[in-house]
Amino acid sequence: MKQKFLNQIRKLSAKRLALTIAIVLVAIVLLPSKAFSQFGLDPCCAIISAGLQSISGLLKSVVAQPLAQIQQMRQQALNFEQQIVYPAAAITQAKNLAGQFQGQFTQMRQVFQTSVQSATLPQPQQLQQTILSRNVNAIPQIGASYTAVYGPVMSQTDASPALRDVTDATDAEAQAALKKSVEIDALADLELQAAEQMNQQLKAAAPGSAPILEAQASAWVVRANAYTQSAMAELVRVRSFELADRGAQLKFSTSHSVSLRNSSNQMLGTPR
Repeated sequence: MKQKFLNQIRKLSAKRLALTIAIVLVAIVLLPSKAFSQFGLDPCCAIISAGLQSISGLLKSVVAQPLAQIQQMRQQALNFEQQIVYPAAAITQAKNLAGQFQGQFTQMRQVFQTSVQSATLPQPQQLQQTILSRNVNAIPQIGASYTAVYGPVMSQTDASPALRDVTDATDAEAQAALKKSVEIDALADLELQAAEQMNQQLKAAAPGSAPILEAQASAWVVRANAYTQSAMAELVRVRSFELADRGAQLKFSTSHSVSLRNSSNQMLGTPR
């Protein structure tokens, strides 16, 4: 609407100015070049002077006033953007806050990466170093380190097939949980790096790019929620295996009790 109004003003001013100039030029062409007034002055000078005065008046009335209004409207729009839409004070405060967040992110990273290793023997130290490495490339080493600390599955001559199956399943889930913990630690490091990068972008971002950065942050929040759900699923699996192991232990105890009772009855000669 404002642009349409400005275009109309420009067209009207251009038409009036062109008409006045055309009249002056026509008058100059039609007047004889040798005509002089009684005072010895060329009539063209008077006509030209009158035309220039008319043009000056038109410039002042038709062009200058609308231009002043246009300038006033532009200034009002600029003030609205600087004071309401993109207030300079709020933008400066947000950038300063982003700088403070950067320092906090650095402290968080230092705390997050503080060593918590507590094992004292060689084999447990190796296992703990692997599962706390935050390096997904070290995941294949977990199996050997786990077996070195907790031992392999019993041989066929030392345990029943059922007991060996339960032991193998429990060891497998324990190793899976340890591997998942390494993955989650690595993902957490990536999320911290992404947060620091977005914070750096916020410090130097233009006001109009805020929605783009907000969309990026929202996408990372969705990813973080997905990683959290994955960790929760692993915890549920670990808890399920713990319950299954307890149930298996009760079943084994019952089976052993029945075997012991039958053996006792046979030794005592008591009918079943």
